[in-house]
Amino acid sequence: MTEDRPDHSIAVTRSSLPPLEEYVEMLKPLWESAWLTNMGEYHKQFAGQLKEYLHVPNLELFVNGHMALELLLQAMDLSGEVITTPFTFASTTHAIVRNGLTPVFCDINPVDYTLDADRLESLITEKTSAIVPVHVYGHICDVERIAEIAERHHLKVIYDAAHTFGEEYDGRGIGQFGDASMFSFHATKVFHSIEGGAAAFREEALAPVLYELKNFGITGYESVESVGANGKMNEFQAAMGILNLRYVDAEIAKRKALVMRYRERLSGVEGIRLSPENPKVRYNYAYMPVVFDGYRKDRDQIFSELAEHDIHARKYFYPCVNSYDCYKDRYDAEETPVAARISRQVLTLPLYAGLEPETVDLICDLILR
Repeated sequence: MTEDRPDHSIAVTRSSLPPLEEYVEMLKPLWESAWLTNMGEYHKQFAGQLKEYLHVPNLELFVNGHMALELLLQAMDLSGEVITTPFTFASTTHAIVRNGLTPVFCDINPVDYTLDADRLESLITEKTSAIVPVHVYGHICDVERIAEIAERHHLKVIYDAAHTFGEEYDGRGIGQFGDASMFSFHATKVFHSIEGGAAAFREEALAPVLYELKNFGITGYESVESVGANGKMNEFQAAMGILNLRYVDAEIAKRKALVMRYRERLSGVEGIRLSPENPKVRYNYAYMPVVFDGYRKDRDQIFSELAEHDIHARKYFYPCVNSYDCYKDRYDAEETPVAARISRQVLTLPLYAGLEPETVDLICDLILR
Protein backbone atom coordinates (compact mmCIF):
# COMPACT_ATOMS: atom_id res chain seq x y z
CA MET A 1 0.00 0.00 0.00
CA THR A 2 1.25 3.48 -0.81
CA GLU A 3 1.50 6.28 1.70
CA ASP A 4 -1.75 7.85 2.80
CA ARG A 5 -2.62 10.85 0.64
CA PRO A 6 -6.01 12.03 -0.59
CA ASP A 7 -5.30 10.54 -4.03
CA HIS A 8 -4.52 7.06 -2.69
CA SER A 9 -6.62 4.31 -1.10
CA ILE A 10 -6.95 4.48 2.68
CA ALA A 11 -7.73 1.15 4.32
CA VAL A 12 -9.65 0.75 7.56
CA THR A 13 -6.54 -0.80 9.08
CA ARG A 14 -3.00 -1.73 8.15
CA SER A 15 -0.74 -4.30 9.78
CA SER A 16 2.16 -2.98 11.81
CA LEU A 17 5.43 -4.67 10.94
CA PRO A 18 8.84 -4.70 12.63
CA PRO A 19 11.97 -3.82 10.63
CA LEU A 20 12.41 -6.50 7.95
CA GLU A 21 16.06 -7.06 8.80
CA GLU A 22 15.13 -7.93 12.39
CA TYR A 23 12.64 -10.54 11.24
CA VAL A 24 15.10 -12.01 8.74
CA GLU A 25 17.71 -12.27 11.51
CA MET A 26 15.27 -14.21 13.67
CA LEU A 27 14.57 -16.64 10.84
CA LYS A 28 18.19 -17.73 10.49
CA PRO A 29 18.10 -20.11 13.49
CA LEU A 30 14.96 -21.72 12.02
CA TRP A 31 16.84 -22.53 8.82
CA GLU A 32 19.75 -23.92 10.81
CA SER A 33 17.62 -26.11 13.08
CA ALA A 34 14.79 -26.88 10.64
CA TRP A 35 12.50 -26.81 13.71
CA LEU A 36 9.60 -24.86 12.23
CA THR A 37 6.66 -25.78 14.46
CA ASN A 38 5.62 -28.11 17.31
CA MET A 39 6.39 -25.81 20.24
CA GLY A 40 9.97 -24.80 19.46
CA GLU A 41 12.20 -22.25 21.18
CA TYR A 42 10.44 -19.17 19.81
CA HIS A 43 7.10 -20.62 20.86
CA LYS A 44 8.34 -21.03 24.43
CA GLN A 45 9.97 -17.59 24.46
CA PHE A 46 6.87 -15.86 23.09
CA ALA A 47 4.56 -17.57 25.58
CA GLY A 48 6.74 -16.46 28.49
CA GLN A 49 6.95 -12.86 27.29
CA LEU A 50 3.20 -12.65 26.70
CA LYS A 51 2.41 -14.06 30.11
CA GLU A 52 4.51 -11.30 31.66
CA TYR A 53 3.20 -8.52 29.40
CA LEU A 54 -0.45 -9.43 29.95
CA HIS A 55 0.01 -10.02 33.71
CA VAL A 56 -1.78 -13.36 33.62
CA PRO A 57 -1.07 -16.47 35.73
CA ASN A 58 -1.32 -19.03 32.91
CA LEU A 59 -1.19 -18.81 29.13
CA GLU A 60 -1.27 -21.17 26.15
CA LEU A 61 -0.53 -20.16 22.54
CA PHE A 62 -2.67 -21.18 19.55
CA VAL A 63 -2.56 -20.95 15.78
CA ASN A 64 -5.32 -18.32 15.90
CA GLY A 65 -7.76 -16.71 18.30
CA HIS A 66 -10.73 -18.74 17.12
CA MET A 67 -9.02 -22.03 17.89
CA ALA A 68 -8.04 -20.65 21.31
CA LEU A 69 -11.69 -19.93 22.10
CA GLU A 70 -13.09 -23.12 20.63
CA LEU A 71 -10.65 -25.31 22.53
CA LEU A 72 -11.09 -23.29 25.73
CA LEU A 73 -14.79 -24.06 25.63
CA GLN A 74 -14.04 -27.73 24.96
CA ALA A 75 -11.55 -27.84 27.82
CA MET A 76 -14.18 -26.44 30.20
CA ASP A 77 -16.36 -29.49 29.45
CA LEU A 78 -19.52 -27.37 29.16
CA SER A 79 -23.02 -28.46 28.24
CA GLY A 80 -26.39 -26.94 27.43
CA GLU A 81 -26.68 -23.19 26.96
CA VAL A 82 -24.06 -20.43 26.87
CA ILE A 83 -25.08 -16.78 27.18
CA THR A 84 -23.23 -14.45 24.83
CA THR A 85 -23.73 -11.31 22.73
CA PRO A 86 -24.85 -11.00 19.11
CA PHE A 87 -22.70 -7.88 18.68
CA THR A 88 -19.45 -9.64 17.89
CA PHE A 89 -17.46 -11.31 15.13
CA ALA A 90 -18.67 -14.66 13.78
CA SER A 91 -15.92 -16.56 15.62
CA THR A 92 -17.45 -16.06 19.07
CA THR A 93 -20.75 -17.76 18.30
CA HIS A 94 -19.27 -20.33 15.92
CA ALA A 95 -16.92 -21.52 18.66
CA ILE A 96 -19.91 -22.10 20.95
CA VAL A 97 -21.96 -23.91 18.31
CA ARG A 98 -19.05 -26.08 17.14
CA ASN A 99 -18.80 -27.38 20.70
CA GLY A 100 -22.39 -28.62 20.55
CA LEU A 101 -23.59 -25.80 22.80
CA THR A 102 -26.60 -23.53 22.35
CA PRO A 103 -25.97 -19.77 22.22
CA VAL A 104 -28.42 -17.59 24.11
CA PHE A 105 -28.12 -13.97 23.01
CA CYS A 106 -28.12 -11.15 25.54
CA ASP A 107 -28.60 -7.61 24.28
CA ILE A 108 -25.87 -4.97 24.62
CA ASN A 109 -25.87 -1.67 26.45
CA PRO A 110 -26.08 1.42 24.23
CA VAL A 111 -23.09 3.20 25.79
CA ASP A 112 -20.11 0.94 25.17
CA TYR A 113 -21.81 -1.92 23.22
CA THR A 114 -20.73 -4.69 25.60
CA LEU A 115 -23.10 -7.30 27.02
CA ASP A 116 -25.83 -5.64 29.11
CA ALA A 117 -25.29 -6.97 32.61
CA ASP A 118 -28.76 -5.72 33.63
CA ARG A 119 -30.33 -8.22 31.21
CA LEU A 120 -27.97 -11.11 31.90
CA GLU A 121 -29.58 -12.79 34.89
CA SER A 122 -33.03 -13.03 33.28
CA LEU A 123 -31.55 -15.33 30.61
CA ILE A 124 -30.05 -17.88 33.02
CA THR A 125 -31.85 -21.22 33.16
CA GLU A 126 -31.08 -24.66 34.56
CA LYS A 127 -29.41 -25.40 31.20
CA THR A 128 -26.95 -22.50 31.40
CA SER A 129 -23.35 -23.57 31.95
CA ALA A 130 -21.31 -20.49 31.00
CA ILE A 131 -21.22 -16.85 29.91
CA VAL A 132 -19.07 -15.68 26.99
CA PRO A 133 -19.05 -11.86 27.11
CA VAL A 134 -17.12 -9.82 24.53
CA HIS A 135 -14.98 -6.76 25.19
CA VAL A 136 -15.87 -4.50 22.23
CA TYR A 137 -13.61 -1.94 20.49
CA GLY A 138 -11.42 -1.88 23.60
CA HIS A 139 -14.39 -1.17 25.87
CA ILE A 140 -14.37 -3.59 28.80
CA CYS A 141 -17.46 -5.46 29.97
CA ASP A 142 -18.96 -4.86 33.39
CA VAL A 143 -16.59 -7.44 34.87
CA GLU A 144 -17.67 -6.93 38.48
CA ARG A 145 -21.38 -7.48 37.80
CA ILE A 146 -20.71 -10.44 35.54
CA ALA A 147 -18.44 -12.03 38.15
CA GLU A 148 -21.05 -11.57 40.88
CA ILE A 149 -23.85 -13.07 38.78
CA ALA A 150 -21.70 -15.97 37.56
CA GLU A 151 -20.52 -16.84 41.06
CA ARG A 152 -24.05 -16.81 42.41
CA HIS A 153 -25.24 -19.18 39.67
CA HIS A 154 -22.05 -21.29 39.54
CA LEU A 155 -21.30 -20.44 35.91
CA LYS A 156 -18.02 -20.31 34.02
CA VAL A 157 -17.02 -16.99 32.44
CA ILE A 158 -14.86 -17.04 29.31
CA TYR A 159 -14.13 -13.60 27.84
CA ASP A 160 -13.62 -12.90 24.16
CA ALA A 161 -10.81 -10.37 24.63
CA ALA A 162 -9.80 -10.15 20.98
CA HIS A 163 -10.19 -6.34 21.06
CA THR A 164 -8.40 -5.69 24.35
CA PHE A 165 -4.81 -6.89 23.99
CA GLY A 166 -2.63 -5.25 26.65
CA GLU A 167 -5.46 -3.38 28.33
CA GLU A 168 -5.83 -3.01 32.08
CA TYR A 169 -8.86 -2.44 34.23
CA ASP A 170 -8.34 -0.82 37.62
CA GLY A 171 -4.63 -1.72 37.40
CA ARG A 172 -5.22 -5.39 36.55
CA GLY A 173 -4.46 -7.07 33.24
CA ILE A 174 -7.70 -7.74 31.38
CA GLY A 175 -6.83 -11.43 31.10
CA GLN A 176 -7.15 -11.81 34.87
CA PHE A 177 -10.94 -11.54 34.81
CA GLY A 178 -13.28 -14.49 34.50
CA ASP A 179 -12.14 -18.11 34.35
CA ALA A 180 -10.36 -17.51 31.04
CA SER A 181 -9.88 -15.02 28.21
CA MET A 182 -9.13 -15.44 24.53
CA PHE A 183 -6.78 -13.05 22.71
CA SER A 184 -6.46 -12.77 18.94
CA PHE A 185 -3.19 -11.92 17.20
CA HIS A 186 -4.63 -11.63 13.70
CA ALA A 187 -2.77 -9.34 11.29
CA THR A 188 -5.48 -6.66 11.57
CA LYS A 189 -5.17 -6.35 15.35
CA VAL A 190 -3.28 -3.72 17.35
CA PHE A 191 -0.78 -6.50 18.13
CA HIS A 192 -0.28 -9.46 15.84
CA SER A 193 1.80 -12.53 15.10
CA ILE A 194 0.54 -12.68 11.47
CA GLU A 195 -2.11 -15.13 12.66
CA GLY A 196 -2.22 -16.40 16.19
CA GLY A 197 -4.00 -16.34 19.49
CA ALA A 198 -3.74 -17.19 23.15
CA ALA A 199 -5.83 -18.42 26.04
CA ALA A 200 -5.16 -16.90 29.44
CA PHE A 201 -6.72 -18.80 32.32
CA ARG A 202 -6.97 -18.90 36.08
CA GLU A 203 -6.64 -22.60 36.93
CA GLU A 204 -3.22 -24.11 36.28
CA ALA A 205 -4.83 -27.54 35.84
CA LEU A 206 -6.26 -26.34 32.53
CA ALA A 207 -2.78 -26.05 30.97
CA PRO A 208 -2.18 -29.74 30.14
CA VAL A 209 -5.76 -30.09 28.90
CA LEU A 210 -5.37 -27.19 26.45
CA TYR A 211 -1.94 -28.41 25.36
CA GLU A 212 -3.36 -31.84 24.64
CA LEU A 213 -6.37 -30.47 22.78
CA LYS A 214 -4.26 -28.29 20.48
CA ASN A 215 -1.96 -31.23 19.69
CA PHE A 216 -4.48 -33.84 18.47
CA GLY A 217 -4.94 -35.26 21.98
CA ILE A 218 -1.43 -36.72 21.84
CA THR A 219 0.09 -37.35 25.26
CA GLY A 220 3.14 -39.43 24.30
CA TYR A 221 4.92 -41.08 21.38
CA GLU A 222 2.41 -43.93 21.33
CA SER A 223 -0.46 -42.41 23.30
CA VAL A 224 -3.48 -40.40 22.12
CA GLU A 225 -5.88 -39.95 25.03
CA SER A 226 -8.47 -37.53 23.65
CA VAL A 227 -9.96 -36.19 20.42
CA GLY A 228 -8.00 -33.00 19.90
CA ALA A 229 -7.38 -30.56 17.05
CA ASN A 230 -4.34 -29.03 15.39
CA GLY A 231 -4.15 -25.65 17.09
CA LYS A 232 -0.39 -25.19 17.33
CA MET A 233 1.30 -21.86 16.66
CA ASN A 234 4.36 -22.23 14.41
CA GLU A 235 7.81 -20.69 14.90
CA PHE A 236 7.38 -18.05 12.18
CA GLN A 237 4.29 -16.69 13.93
CA ALA A 238 6.04 -16.75 17.29
CA ALA A 239 9.04 -14.88 15.87
CA MET A 240 6.78 -12.15 14.49
CA GLY A 241 5.00 -11.94 17.84
CA ILE A 242 8.27 -11.59 19.77
CA LEU A 243 9.37 -8.72 17.54
CA ASN A 244 6.02 -6.93 17.52
CA LEU A 245 5.87 -7.13 21.31
CA ARG A 246 8.96 -4.90 21.40
CA TYR A 247 7.13 -2.18 19.47
CA VAL A 248 3.53 -2.53 20.61
CA ASP A 249 3.58 0.20 23.28
CA ALA A 250 4.93 2.72 20.76
CA GLU A 251 2.27 1.59 18.27
CA ILE A 252 -0.47 2.11 20.85
CA ALA A 253 0.84 5.60 21.62
CA LYS A 254 0.59 6.54 17.93
CA ARG A 255 -2.94 5.16 17.76
CA LYS A 256 -3.93 7.12 20.85
CA ALA A 257 -2.85 10.39 19.25
CA LEU A 258 -4.98 9.64 16.20
CA VAL A 259 -8.01 8.67 18.30
CA MET A 260 -7.70 11.91 20.25
CA ARG A 261 -7.68 13.82 16.97
CA TYR A 262 -10.79 11.99 15.77
CA ARG A 263 -12.53 12.66 19.07
CA GLU A 264 -11.58 16.33 18.99
CA ARG A 265 -13.08 16.75 15.52
CA LEU A 266 -16.22 14.63 15.97
CA SER A 267 -17.20 15.19 19.63
CA GLY A 268 -20.22 17.36 20.32
CA VAL A 269 -21.65 17.04 16.82
CA GLU A 270 -25.42 16.49 16.85
CA GLY A 271 -26.28 13.00 15.62
CA ILE A 272 -22.76 11.62 16.07
CA ARG A 273 -22.10 9.52 19.16
CA LEU A 274 -18.72 8.50 20.53
CA SER A 275 -18.50 6.16 23.49
CA PRO A 276 -17.10 7.77 26.65
CA GLU A 277 -13.78 6.47 27.93
CA ASN A 278 -13.71 4.74 31.31
CA PRO A 279 -11.06 6.33 33.58
CA LYS A 280 -10.40 2.89 35.12
CA VAL A 281 -9.30 1.45 31.76
CA ARG A 282 -5.88 1.69 30.15
CA TYR A 283 -6.91 1.47 26.50
CA ASN A 284 -5.10 0.03 23.50
CA TYR A 285 -6.88 2.31 20.98
CA ALA A 286 -7.52 -0.56 18.60
CA TYR A 287 -10.64 0.88 16.93
CA MET A 288 -12.40 4.16 16.19
CA PRO A 289 -16.16 3.40 16.24
CA VAL A 290 -18.64 6.17 15.44
CA VAL A 291 -22.42 5.80 15.77
CA PHE A 292 -24.58 7.91 13.46
CA ASP A 293 -27.86 8.36 15.32
CA GLY A 294 -30.03 11.15 13.94
CA TYR A 295 -27.19 12.69 11.96
CA ARG A 296 -28.16 14.42 8.69
CA LYS A 297 -26.72 11.43 6.84
CA ASP A 298 -27.06 7.83 7.93
CA ARG A 299 -24.25 5.31 8.40
CA ASP A 300 -24.59 3.78 4.93
CA GLN A 301 -24.48 7.19 3.25
CA ILE A 302 -21.31 8.11 5.13
CA PHE A 303 -19.80 4.73 4.27
CA SER A 304 -20.53 5.23 0.57
CA GLU A 305 -19.29 8.81 0.44
CA LEU A 306 -16.00 7.86 2.09
CA ALA A 307 -15.65 4.98 -0.38
CA GLU A 308 -16.10 7.42 -3.26
CA HIS A 309 -12.92 9.10 -2.00
CA ASP A 310 -11.16 5.71 -1.73
CA ILE A 311 -11.47 5.74 2.06
CA HIS A 312 -12.56 2.34 3.32
CA ALA A 313 -14.33 2.35 6.67
CA ARG A 314 -16.00 -0.80 8.01
CA LYS A 315 -19.52 -1.64 9.17
CA TYR A 316 -18.26 -3.48 12.21
CA PHE A 317 -20.22 -5.39 13.51
CA TYR A 318 -22.84 -5.72 10.81
CA PRO A 319 -24.99 -7.68 10.60
CA CYS A 320 -25.48 -9.01 14.11
CA VAL A 321 -24.65 -12.69 14.51
CA ASN A 322 -28.25 -13.62 15.29
CA SER A 323 -29.28 -12.42 11.83
CA TYR A 324 -26.65 -14.46 9.93
CA ASP A 325 -28.06 -16.78 7.29
CA CYS A 326 -26.73 -19.80 9.20
CA TYR A 327 -28.68 -18.79 12.34
CA LYS A 328 -31.69 -16.89 10.95
CA ASP A 329 -34.11 -19.81 11.36
CA ARG A 330 -33.18 -20.15 15.05
CA TYR A 331 -33.06 -16.53 16.23
CA ASP A 332 -34.82 -13.21 15.80
CA ALA A 333 -32.36 -10.31 15.77
CA GLU A 334 -35.08 -7.92 16.94
CA GLU A 335 -35.12 -9.75 20.29
CA THR A 336 -31.85 -7.89 20.90
CA PRO A 337 -33.03 -4.48 19.67
CA VAL A 338 -30.11 -2.39 20.92
CA ALA A 339 -27.58 -4.62 19.19
CA ALA A 340 -29.68 -4.60 16.00
CA ARG A 341 -29.91 -0.80 16.04
CA ILE A 342 -26.23 -0.16 16.79
CA SER A 343 -25.19 -2.60 14.08
CA ARG A 344 -27.10 -0.45 11.56
CA GLN A 345 -25.61 2.81 12.84
CA VAL A 346 -21.96 2.09 13.66
CA LEU A 347 -18.95 2.66 11.44
CA THR A 348 -15.33 2.03 12.40
CA LEU A 349 -13.09 4.63 10.80
CA PRO A 350 -9.54 4.04 9.48
CA LEU A 351 -7.05 3.66 12.32
CA TYR A 352 -3.51 2.33 12.40
CA ALA A 353 -0.15 3.57 13.65
CA GLY A 354 1.04 4.72 10.22
CA LEU A 355 -2.05 6.81 9.48
CA GLU A 356 -1.23 10.48 9.00
CA PRO A 357 -3.02 13.07 11.20
CA GLU A 358 -3.83 14.99 8.02
CA THR A 359 -5.69 11.93 6.75
CA VAL A 360 -7.76 11.88 9.94
CA ASP A 361 -8.65 15.53 9.23
CA LEU A 362 -9.59 14.64 5.67
CA ILE A 363 -11.90 11.86 6.87
CA CYS A 364 -13.53 14.14 9.45
CA ASP A 365 -13.93 16.90 6.85
CA LEU A 366 -15.77 14.51 4.56
CA ILE A 367 -18.06 13.36 7.38
CA LEU A 368 -18.80 16.88 8.63
CA ARG A 369 -19.07 18.88 5.42
